[in-house]
Amino acid sequence: MKIGLISDSHGLVMEDTTQHLLDVDEIWHAGDFGSLKVLTELESLKIPIIGVYGNIDGAKLRAALPLNQHFTREGIKVFMTHIGGYPGRMYKRVVSEIKKEKPNLYVCGHSHICKVMPDHTHDLLHMNPGACGHVGFHKMRTILLFEINNQKIENLRVVELGKRGQL
Repeated sequence: MKIGLISDSHGLVMEDTTQHLLDVDEIWHAGDFGSLKVLTELESLKIPIIGVYGNIDGAKLRAALPLNQHFTREGIKVFMTHIGGYPGRMYKRVVSEIKKEKPNLYVCGHSHICKVMPDHTHDLLHMNPGACGHVGFHKMRTILLFEINNQKIENLRVVELGKRGQL
């Protein structure tokens, strides 16, 4: 199963992002869509989307998307939320969810920093795809592409989309 993981689109998903999503089986968006239009544009790709709302998302997106997502793909239990922190520096509510649900993969956005790292304390892998949008302090726009096969995460790669602010 091929996954395209994006976050922090902040109201704009450009072709340089969507071209990398055309051959994935699912798109995961870790919050801060920025507008309902972004969700609609992603849905027009006819690829299943799993998302959570972020701190900038208004009432319409909050009505359409949850704060947290818990799901399983190919034997990997996933927990996704927008704001959560990193291993060793996670928010209390996130730690509580992790202890309760025991995911193998914890996904968040918000920081605009692309990072993949193990969390040995909670025995899981943490992923943050960075930001694919043009709004924020990040220098490089990024997404993550990977596969989940037989309870393993494989072929992980970071895709650099170009510098922020260069439309």
